[in-house]
Amino acid sequence: MKLLYNIALMCIAAAGCACSGSSSDEPSVNPPEAASKWHLIWQDDFAGDALDESVWSRIPQGSPDWQKFQSTDPRCLEIRDGKLLLKAIVNADNPDDSRPYICGGIWTSGKKRFAPGSIKVRARVGNGAQGAWPAIWMMPFAPVDPWPTCGEIDIMERLNHETTFYQTLHSNYTYNLGITDDPVNSMRTELDPMAYHEFEVQIWTDRVDFYIDGRRTLRYPKKNDGAQGQFPYFTEWDLRLDMQLGGSWVGSVDASQLPVEMEIDWVKYYQYY
Repeated sequence: MKLLYNIALMCIAAAGCACSGSSSDEPSVNPPEAASKWHLIWQDDFAGDALDESVWSRIPQGSPDWQKFQSTDPRCLEIRDGKLLLKAIVNADNPDDSRPYICGGIWTSGKKRFAPGSIKVRARVGNGAQGAWPAIWMMPFAPVDPWPTCGEIDIMERLNHETTFYQTLHSNYTYNLGITDDPVNSMRTELDPMAYHEFEVQIWTDRVDFYIDGRRTLRYPKKNDGAQGQFPYFTEWDLRLDMQLGGSWVGSVDASQLPVEMEIDWVKYYQYY
């Protein structure tokens, strides 16, 4: 694994801070040999009774919208029957925390980095609630620039009770300059929220591809050599799995509709060689 990781770092250094997406049957990066294919490098199937703390940390409360109600309270996270349960709950009878509701999430920030490749997560979001916002997403492991210039990859987001699932890329180009149609940076897909689905992102040197249940939903190509901060995606990332509450995008929280939870079955990381 160390050899594969070093190879990935060499590729990043050679390509600078560019990115790409790809389809597993239409790779845009010239493979080293005709037999090149995806290889499973790492996975977590949450088979034990506790988080692997060499990889994951609980997400603490923070100032951004998505993080205001994050909590390390043990009631917000459970590992049961090989599933990771991330919960949003009413925060009753807690003299040490006056927030009306709290939610749980985990990230690999500062611990495990993912070089360009494929991240797949099998998850079920279940019943929604007003103000609930489950997400699977990535941020640069060691960002040089502030958000949004550093880039952000949203592998899956869902708001409230919707059956619409979002997959989105953020950057200076899409957020500050507001260019979201050339190329299109976000896709909505209708899904059964009570069923498990596989959400995937593939990061290549010249594009980013999103998939749901093995079907490509969005391809985001690099344009004009990534000018204007259009393509900060060919770098190392951390991974974030969280149940979020409230914020300017999702709106206010209806505590009477809590608790809700997102179930994570497994996480898998692949490289192509």
